[in-house]
Amino acid sequence: MTTEGVFALGDLALRKGGVLRDAKLGWRCHGTLNAARDNVVLYPTSYGAHSSELTWLIGPDGILDSSRWFIVQPDMFGNGVSTSPSNTADWPELVTSWDNVAAQKRLLAEMFGVERLHAVYGWSMGAQQAYHWAAAYPEAVSRVVINCGSARTAVHNQIFLRSLMAVLEGAPEYLGHGQFSAKPAKAMKAFSRIYATMALSQDFYRANLHLTALGAPDLETFLRTDWEERFGRRYAGDLLCQLKTWDAGDIADGGDLPAALAAIRARVLLMPGETDLYFRVADNAAELPHLKQGELKPIPSIWGHRAGNPGVQPEDAAFIKAAVREFFG
Repeated sequence: MTTEGVFALGDLALRKGGVLRDAKLGWRCHGTLNAARDNVVLYPTSYGAHSSELTWLIGPDGILDSSRWFIVQPDMFGNGVSTSPSNTADWPELVTSWDNVAAQKRLLAEMFGVERLHAVYGWSMGAQQAYHWAAAYPEAVSRVVINCGSARTAVHNQIFLRSLMAVLEGAPEYLGHGQFSAKPAKAMKAFSRIYATMALSQDFYRANLHLTALGAPDLETFLRTDWEERFGRRYAGDLLCQLKTWDAGDIADGGDLPAALAAIRARVLLMPGETDLYFRVADNAAELPHLKQGELKPIPSIWGHRAGNPGVQPEDAAFIKAAVREFFG
């Protein structure tokens, strides 16, 4: 059974200053909450995604088994479903993963009466939120799956993100505070093509999988259909604000990262993609020694970052399903 709704938070004071006025959190859930309320798996959204687009891995035979777990998908701030620049005029300078997980904690407690999670499962920016959950609420989380994510956004990753920010903020249509006077078509075309360089690996392109596996007749068609049209469905201000959230990802909040990792009580499954260009295996390998209960299990794939969201890659999906089901117990 799937249900959905919108949770009203009121005016939300933000970690880095400012207020998110009349904040709302979209949510979607699958399965049945048991009487003990101890079968909850939280599955936050990733960059630019709506919860409705990430349900493919949920089901009795899926990576997340909805016949056993009560799976809650909160839509991240800035994704166009929850409070975002596209539906909020006075957008603050920065909404962080800390702000997202604080709102999600209220959703779970006030909507469902849930205070403790069996697991948080996240891919990409969802993985960043999973890490922030483990750091912010160590007693409330038993397990976290960090699928293609990291505890702190790496400098190389930030350089990529800030190039995208510069493209959007440099558009003549940009008004500031996440708002645009019109769709910045030229900037969005450049944004989409830059994004395509990092989302999939060099090995993926060398093997021509953008043509053979994804069905594009040529490179230009691939860039248009898989990237320009996909991002073209989103408001540019929403994409910009989520870039800033991603860029600011840091469970130590600028402080001692090894200490922040060591304070995590949850079991942590680190599952980077072997060829991911955003969140490298080396990032998770550096985190692992500081975790009390950590396991590193890279996804053996040339699909780069998309290895962690394998909607059309059965081998990668099977690997993740086996690892997650074993980890969940």
